[in-house]
Amino acid sequence: MAEPLKAVEPELDTFPRLLLQHARVRPQRPAMREKEYGIWQTLTWADVAAEVRAIACGLATLGFKRGDRLAIIGDNRPRLYCTVAACQCLGGIPVMLYQDAVAEEMAYVLQDAEVKFAVVEDQEQVDKMLEVKDQSATLEHVIYDDPRGLRHYTQAFLLGLAELQEMGRIHDRNQADFLDGEIAKGSSDDISVMLYTSGTTGKPKGVCQTHRAFIAAARGGIQFDRLTEAEDILSYLPMAWVGDHLFSFAQAMVAGFTINCPESGETVMTDLREIGPTYYFAPPRVFENLLTQVMIRMEDASRIKRAIFHKYLDVARRCGADILDGKPVGLGDRIQYWLGNLLVFGPLKNVLGLSRIRVAYTAGAAIGPDLFRFYRSLGVNLKQLYGQTETCAYVCLQPDGQIKLDSVGVPAPAVDVKLAENGEILVRGPMLLKAYYRRPDATAESINAEGYFMTGDAGFFDEDGHLKIIDRAKDVGKLVDGSMFAPNYIENKLKFFQYIKEAVCFGNGREGVTAFINIDLEAVGNWAERRGMAYAGYTDLASQSAVYELMRECVGQVNEDLATDPKMRGSQVQRFLVLHKELDADDGELTRTRKVRRNFIAEKYAVLIEALYAGRASQRIETQVKYEDGRTGVVAADLRIEDARTVGLDPLKQAA
Repeated sequence: MAEPLKAVEPELDTFPRLLLQHARVRPQRPAMREKEYGIWQTLTWADVAAEVRAIACGLATLGFKRGDRLAIIGDNRPRLYCTVAACQCLGGIPVMLYQDAVAEEMAYVLQDAEVKFAVVEDQEQVDKMLEVKDQSATLEHVIYDDPRGLRHYTQAFLLGLAELQEMGRIHDRNQADFLDGEIAKGSSDDISVMLYTSGTTGKPKGVCQTHRAFIAAARGGIQFDRLTEAEDILSYLPMAWVGDHLFSFAQAMVAGFTINCPESGETVMTDLREIGPTYYFAPPRVFENLLTQVMIRMEDASRIKRAIFHKYLDVARRCGADILDGKPVGLGDRIQYWLGNLLVFGPLKNVLGLSRIRVAYTAGAAIGPDLFRFYRSLGVNLKQLYGQTETCAYVCLQPDGQIKLDSVGVPAPAVDVKLAENGEILVRGPMLLKAYYRRPDATAESINAEGYFMTGDAGFFDEDGHLKIIDRAKDVGKLVDGSMFAPNYIENKLKFFQYIKEAVCFGNGREGVTAFINIDLEAVGNWAERRGMAYAGYTDLASQSAVYELMRECVGQVNEDLATDPKMRGSQVQRFLVLHKELDADDGELTRTRKVRRNFIAEKYAVLIEALYAGRASQRIETQVKYEDGRTGVVAADLRIEDARTVGLDPLKQAA
C-alpha cells in the first residue's frame, strides 16, 4: 500500500504560485547562487521573483502566448531556471535541451516540439540555433543570456536576455495586473515542462509533465527525507535531465531551499568543496570518478600515509555503515572509527566536498556494492532511487536505516508498484506523464487498462519489500542453452571496476556471452605510468598486452561472481576485446545521459561481434569519428580478442 501524501493547498498547486509564496514568506532567504569570475553571487527569493516577472513580461511583449513552447539550452544558470518559471507564469511549456547536443539533434527537438522561442546561454548555443534556424519553421526568437562574442551578430530575431527583461519591466509598469492575472489562470493540470527521453532505441519522445505531477514527486521526496528550506544543493547536471528538474527546480520550488550553480563544468569539484551541499545528487559515474581520483592520489602518497589510509579504511568497511544507520557497534570499533574520522574520513570528505551532506542520492544506472559501501562507510548517507522521465524520476526511495546495496528501496509516498507476469515493473501514482507530445499511440501503449505505466524494466521484490532491478525487460534474453541473459546486469558488474569505463555485452540467442570493453583512460593511464609503460593515447594504451591482462583479471572476477548465481551462471563472459575508441554520444553510440545505444552499436560493430563468435584472435576495424569542432576522421586498429577465465563453462563454440 502506497504511503499517502499530505494534501496540497489550492493556492500552491503550480510552480509560479509556489514562487510567489516564497517571495512573500522568505523574501531575503537565498534562493539561487552562481559563481561568476570566482565570486559567489546570491539571489534571494524576492530577487528571483523580480527576475522571473521581468522575463515573463518581456516574453509577453514579444508575443509569447499560453501553450507556446520555449526551448531552454545551456549550463545550469540562475537566469535559465528563472526562464523556466517565467514561461510557466504565462502558461507556456519549457522544453529542455541538452547543452552538449550537436545542432542536428537540437533541430529534431525544435521541430518535434514546434518551439517558437529559444532562450540560450551563450554564443556557442546561439551558433547552433543559427545553424538550424532554416530547419525549424516555428522558431521566431532566440534570446541569449551571456552577450560575450555576440556584439557583431545582426540577425533581427536575436535579443539579449537583459534587453528582454528591460522590456518586461516597462510592460509590468504599464500593465501591473497582467502577470498576476496570467498566473491566476494557471491550473495544476497544465503542462509544466517537456523533457525528452534519451532515445536508446529510437527517436526521443517529448514527455509532457504537469505541475501536479512534479509537485507531487517533489513533495514526496521532501516528506520522505525530511528536507527543509535550509538545504543547499549543487546544480550541475544537465537541466534537460529529469533528475535535475526534480532536485534542482521542483524540490527547491516546493521546499524553498537554495540551488547553487557552478562557474563551469571544469570547476564543479572546487565549487562543490566551497558550497559543501547538505543535499546532493550524482549518477554512479560521478561517485566512481571521485573514488578513482582518491585511489590514484593514494597510490602516489608516501608509504606511511598509504598505511594509515588503508588501516582506517578497513575499520570503516567493518563498522562505518552500521554507525551511520544507528546499529549497535562495539566500543573498540567506535573509538577506532572516531580516530579514523579524525585522521582520514573527515579530511577526505572535506576534500571531496561531502562534509555537510545529510542526504545523497544516486540513480540512472546500477552502482557497485563496493562503491556504495565505501561512501556509506565514510559516513556519507548515500542512497539509491529509481525513476524515469515519465515518472518525474520518482518511483522508489531507500529509507534511512534500511539501506540495501543491491536494491533501489521501497515504493515512494503515493506510488503504487507491482510486477507483471513477465517481471516488468508497473507503476501508478500522481507523478505519471500526461502524454508523449503528439504521440497518442505511444501514450496509449505505455499505460495499461488499470492506469499503470509500463516501465520496460524487469525486477523483483525481496522478502522485505525492496525492489531489485535486473535489466530492461526487452534486453533480457536467453542463451542457446536456456540460461538467462541480462546484458545490463553483466555490464554494470564490469563497470564496477575503476579501470572499466564502459562495457557492452552480447549473447541473446547465442552459445555464450561476449563483451566490448572501454578502458578508463585516467585510471588505466595512471596504472600504466606507475609501471613505466609508455603510450601515445587511448588507442595505443588499449591495445597493450598488460592492459589486456588487467581486463582479463577484471572479467575473470566478474565471472567468479556470476558463477555463484544459479540463474546467471551460464552468462559468464567467455570472450572479450578492448575497443580502439571510447564510445561517444557525438558518434551516436551513447545517449546524452550516457546510456548505451545497444542496437546501434551492434550494427556499427557487427564485424567485431562476428569475430568474437568466430573464434578469431584479432580483427581489423576502421571507424569514423566526429570531433568536437565538427570535423570527422577515421580511427583504425587491429583489435586483439581474448578468451576470458570462466568457472565451470566449456569454451565458446566457434561459429560454423
